[in-house]
Amino acid sequence: MTDVADEPARPRRGRPVALCPEQRRERILDALGEVFRAAGMSGTTMAAVARQAGMSKRTLYDVFSDRAALFGAYLQRLRSDFVQPLDEAALHLPLEERLRHLLAPRSCPTSFDLPLAILRAMIAEAPERPDMARSFLDEGPRAIQALIRAELDRAVARGEIGIADTGAAATLLSDMIRPSPLEVLIDPGELPDDPAVQARFNLAIEVFLRGIACPELR
Repeated sequence: MTDVADEPARPRRGRPVALCPEQRRERILDALGEVFRAAGMSGTTMAAVARQAGMSKRTLYDVFSDRAALFGAYLQRLRSDFVQPLDEAALHLPLEERLRHLLAPRSCPTSFDLPLAILRAMIAEAPERPDMARSFLDEGPRAIQALIRAELDRAVARGEIGIADTGAAATLLSDMIRPSPLEVLIDPGELPDDPAVQARFNLAIEVFLRGIACPELR
């Protein structure tokens, strides 16, 4: 039996190293992934995540009010692997280049098992937990659509394109550039590889810009 005092990583006396709010948040999100890989969705409880993160449940609830908030934050972090907000220099590029910079597929080392499990849970629990479903939509599709719409609005203001409803156009492009999750939810083996995702993205950008009569592609 190993005594706690024998563990060199843990000091015997003194206060534990204090984490800033962002570090605490990242530790919790890392713990969420670790708990899911070890115990599946049924074992991914707030208590289990707190234990894995090395903190009390009270501390965890100070950061995330419930499981919906925790899942929403995880999806928000995952979204950063798929969209790249434009810096000041990129804002001056033509629309096509801005959209490619913003939305281009990126190889992501993260397994999709947890995101798909969260999505399944949100679909199953939506009738009883509409807040969880809204969290997924707000941190996932709607956030991406808002970023696209901002660039389309910018393009309209600059005279690059003429679109009456940039919101509808942003939703359309968002649906075009990524495969629908429905097939993958039903059969995880349908998850496309990187070349297939890139090919779909290129086609979607070309079809979309031609469809809205972007001057640079006329």
